[in-house]
Amino acid sequence: MDSYGSQRLVALAQQLRFYKPPSPSPDEIEGENIEESAGKVVSQVGFQESATSIFRDPGRFRPKRAAVLVCIFEGDAGEFRVILTKRSSRLSTHSGEVSLPGGKADERDKDDFETATREAKEEIGLDPSLVDVVTVLEPFLSKHLLRVIPVIGILSNKKAFKPTPNPAEVEAIFDAPLEMFIKDENRRVEESEWMGEKYLIHFFDYETENKKYLIWGLTAGVLIKAASVVFQRPPAFMEQNPRFKFPEGANKDMVMR
Repeated sequence: MDSYGSQRLVALAQQLRFYKPPSPSPDEIEGENIEESAGKVVSQVGFQESATSIFRDPGRFRPKRAAVLVCIFEGDAGEFRVILTKRSSRLSTHSGEVSLPGGKADERDKDDFETATREAKEEIGLDPSLVDVVTVLEPFLSKHLLRVIPVIGILSNKKAFKPTPNPAEVEAIFDAPLEMFIKDENRRVEESEWMGEKYLIHFFDYETENKKYLIWGLTAGVLIKAASVVFQRPPAFMEQNPRFKFPEGANKDMVMR
């Protein structure tokens, strides 16, 4: 990596340390739709917390925590790239889907940073000492009330990372340009509806080394937000997030379909 590249990552790390995710008001809670399987965070549908408005009832909602790692490094052309995984095709649920490294918090984890980096080490062999964790994005809440925190980390020395996929969980490790998630290219959408609120699910097609990947749902949503924060501009397309509100009588067993 040349000196310019190193300086770009240093500048990015400094920029992100000043980032503060939006805080929901006391009567709001994020509404995200993902899936959890064996403690892992799997993409289905995801929205930014600030785009939702679900009534918070501390007695009703006590979500467990999880974290995913948005690990950014600099590519050969000087572009910012992010590390992604493809779930093992042998898994019984969501096999072959693309996701960010991550999973449920362990009671021994001191914070979300440790959860994300610990899970990344378990899944792809990424040594936590190589990652400079700089900030978190606003959280997501799964339909099973699992609160997911996207953690942004900087990988300054990409050559020191020797990808080692856990065969029980990960079929492939690859990376993609982060900026693609705010460009209106190789992207399609599907409209869905819940409780009368329409929203868009984003799908990004990506090909590298003659392999094709589909990045969508929660993973795409997190990366759209991460790219917007890193490049300090909104996506070149409409996100159309919903404004979900729980109806009267809603309980902890009510989930998004």
